[in-house]
Amino acid sequence: MNTIHEIATITSKGQITLPKPIRQALGVDFGGKVAFDLRGSQVVVSRADNQEHEDPAIAGFLSLLEKDIQTGQHLTGLPEGLAQSMLAVLKQPVVLDEEIVGDVAL
Repeated sequence: MNTIHEIATITSKGQITLPKPIRQALGVDFGGKVAFDLRGSQVVVSRADNQEHEDPAIAGFLSLLEKDIQTGQHLTGLPEGLAQSMLAVLKQPVVLDEEIVGDVAL
């Protein structure tokens, strides 16, 4: 494996620009995603390949929400005004009693 050594400067907002040789080696361009892994005192940068970042706080919240839905606890309907406002901005009509087609997962 070839070694590429580049230096980037951290801005006042904590941002860096990935040097062009690094972007080229990773095969990422504008809008591409990279992952940062801290291994001891080193940071390893890799192409993210459309992987979704898994935040443990969000995973915990979704787990609690899933349990509430399964048991029917802590659930209420949307306020009527909010539901009507949401429906008003849709581009196509919605039939609320229509069966959901496809898999639904949390």
